[in-house]
Amino acid sequence: MKKPLPIVTVDIDSLSHDGRGIGTLEGKRTFVHGALPSEKVTCQLTKKHSRYNEGDTLEVLNPAAERAKPACKHFGVCGGCSLQHMHADAQLLLKQNSLLEQLQHFGKVIPENIMPPLSGNPLHYRRKARLGVRFVRKKNKVLVGFREKSSNYLADLESCSVLVADVGLKLTQLAELIQSLSQFEQIPQIEVAVGDTETALIFRTLTTLPEDDKEKLRAFAKEHRMHFYLQPNPPEKIYKLWPDDHSEKISYSLSDYQLEMLFHPLDFIQINGEMNQLLLKKALELLQPEASDHILDLFCGLGNFTLPLARFAEHVTGVEGSQEMVTRAKENAIHNNINNVDFYAANLAEPNSAAPWLKKTYHKILLDPPRTGAKEILDLLPALSAKTIVYVSCNPATLARDAQELVYTHKYQLKTVGVVNMFPHTSHIEAIALFEK
Repeated sequence: MKKPLPIVTVDIDSLSHDGRGIGTLEGKRTFVHGALPSEKVTCQLTKKHSRYNEGDTLEVLNPAAERAKPACKHFGVCGGCSLQHMHADAQLLLKQNSLLEQLQHFGKVIPENIMPPLSGNPLHYRRKARLGVRFVRKKNKVLVGFREKSSNYLADLESCSVLVADVGLKLTQLAELIQSLSQFEQIPQIEVAVGDTETALIFRTLTTLPEDDKEKLRAFAKEHRMHFYLQPNPPEKIYKLWPDDHSEKISYSLSDYQLEMLFHPLDFIQINGEMNQLLLKKALELLQPEASDHILDLFCGLGNFTLPLARFAEHVTGVEGSQEMVTRAKENAIHNNINNVDFYAANLAEPNSAAPWLKKTYHKILLDPPRTGAKEILDLLPALSAKTIVYVSCNPATLARDAQELVYTHKYQLKTVGVVNMFPHTSHIEAIALFEK
């Protein structure tokens, strides 16, 4: 049996980008989950590497002023959150400092201005999630939720303080529901998607459920006013189990722009509805769409930015890699009676310079790429003649890389940048940046 690593005392002097406290132990940097700068902690070492150590906080001997009481009873066990032990302001400062450091270190760029962070309610904000389901024989119970920190095992959760309350406060009830089914060991996953008025759960099953099990699911969905879907033998087709309303879509509203956005529960949407509203408002404030503008929205998804921009511009072109999402964007344009938009499906990681949307010129461009960034499309942007680019990023490292190219190769200036707190209590950093010629 492997001998456990020792328990040690560490003085913490700084924070890593992912929110772990950093101290020095026997000449090696030691990264400690749950520790904050200026604290002395007792720490259970979990890994020893040649150049650094890793560990978990057991006891805080002198708490920092930034320390907060976690809102969730499962914090420290569940891997869904990593920063609940920090005050909200301290979390934002960590994210802002990390963003600016990566821009300077990796991109060699410094913004002319730093925007105040955009932030909202830090609890029960998460409207999209993938929950694991597993029957644990030793406990004789079904678990529903996220994995344990640094583990492939599911955490034994009663509730979740970041999932929308309609789901986060019903994890125990969902686990009991699944355990009541005859095929309870054949359900490995639940996909969560929440609109303004609908909560949708997709149950992925390894077998076709018998009618008795389906009836129990229907009864639960009806009682809790949820929409239940089944996906037997993934990746087979998903179908709606309840309600029997012949509609597989749910919706969220963008009330500032008189828009209702329809989406399938498996579609990508911004994970935090309140922050999506604030992000949209900031993006339009930076882009300043005018009645004569032609605007290009790259990585447009189902039109989350495209359609609000179309309320102010002469014309907006949306481009997205998924044909299914382009179809959804077109449907949303029709649903909202918007006709000054067009959409194209194109692989933006391998752009075709002969594509018709690249034969136009644009006054302004909005970029909202995935974590891999927008590197492959940047070389084609100068020919489009845009004076203004707003870049929405979910990865500061690729934003820094792309900012370097925009500034040094294409001669834009990084006018302003700021943090968007899309994922409170996690180390995930969303940002928005304005580039101008």
